[in-house]
Amino acid sequence: MAPSFTRVRLNVQWEMVGAVDDPEVVVATVHSAIRNSTGARSPDGEPCGTGNPVDDCWRCDPEWQRHRKKLADCGMGFGKDAIGGRHGRFYRVTDPTDDDPLNPSPGTLRHAAIQDEPLWIVFVGDMVITLKQELVMNSYKTIDGRGANVHVAGGGCITLEYVTNIIIHGVHIHNCKSTGNAMVRSSPSHYMWRTHSDGDAVSIFASSHIWVDHCSLSNAADGLVDAIMGSTAITISNNYFTNHNEVDLLCDFPVALLKQVMLLGHSDDHIPDKHMQVTIAFNHFGEGLIQRMPRCRHGYFHVVNNDYTHWEMYAIGGSAEPTINSQGNRYLAPSNPYAKEVTKRIDANSSEWKKWNWRSEGDLFLNGAYFTPSGAGASASYSGDSRHAAKSASMVGACTAGAGVLACRRGHPC
Repeated sequence: MAPSFTRVRLNVQWEMVGAVDDPEVVVATVHSAIRNSTGARSPDGEPCGTGNPVDDCWRCDPEWQRHRKKLADCGMGFGKDAIGGRHGRFYRVTDPTDDDPLNPSPGTLRHAAIQDEPLWIVFVGDMVITLKQELVMNSYKTIDGRGANVHVAGGGCITLEYVTNIIIHGVHIHNCKSTGNAMVRSSPSHYMWRTHSDGDAVSIFASSHIWVDHCSLSNAADGLVDAIMGSTAITISNNYFTNHNEVDLLCDFPVALLKQVMLLGHSDDHIPDKHMQVTIAFNHFGEGLIQRMPRCRHGYFHVVNNDYTHWEMYAIGGSAEPTINSQGNRYLAPSNPYAKEVTKRIDANSSEWKKWNWRSEGDLFLNGAYFTPSGAGASASYSGDSRHAAKSASMVGACTAGAGVLACRRGHPC
């Protein structure tokens, strides 16, 4: 088949499916799940849960390895319906190499990820996978690193482009580099010329029904998670974000390069991003982070029960009138007296951004942190529907204690 000499397949007519008409209904289901998850119990009756409804759905099962696909039933928020490879066979990655991105060898992660059929991808043992080029995945795949210590590191990282129903769970993704100017296969019957990638850890481009859970992400050339070009129906949960800044040592005085942790929205002019809906839940934003956790445009963003322990400029920013619903998070401000504000409006004057609906409910603010609400969220009469009431931020420590990759062992609760 002749290659397509463009990074973006402009001839593809892609119908984005997944955005809901009333995002507040999804918010209500998230909080219902949180309120009802008071801590699961193991089969012998001992308490083993944390009140985190995603984890309490599957982690207490000592036979989790035999019931791996149960994970696909445990999602929540806007990415809840991402089923990944639930209806496919297991594919065991036995080979950590990536010698030929155009013709990947069977047994490699790339060979698994590009197949047309649904697959639940697991790993036979610990491995470090250094990708020569970005991994351009096909639809209906789960990458499940539980039970092995799996690192995608030191090369290209993961790209989701014009795909749907992807679950990425339990993988370290770090030291991602910009790759490109090469042929890369994206399915058994399609390959393309890829120009230089941005070097994101996880890049989501015009894709829907995506769930990234319990990954540890750090030090990418650009963003750790970027979702653009109308992507929607996304949940980012239980991840540990850390060490994503960089110092330019070539300057006379070392200068920090302001890399983004999470970019949600392509540009202020890209109207399809109005349909973007993202849940950000139970994540730990840790040391070595500067800003954009996330940086939002246009869409609806539910930020719930996350632990923000480090930032240097601000935590949550936005432009182009996004809705930001911050509920039950813990915000610990840096010592810098000029960086206490959680929020930042970008490229907008106050007469404009005061109309944007940014609200904070049940958040815990430490060391002088503060959130500047606006729109309906700034109204003294705003109380919201009681169904949406956030659970106390006091639960954040327990809910995020296991953020990042878990050390799962066969025969034991994970």
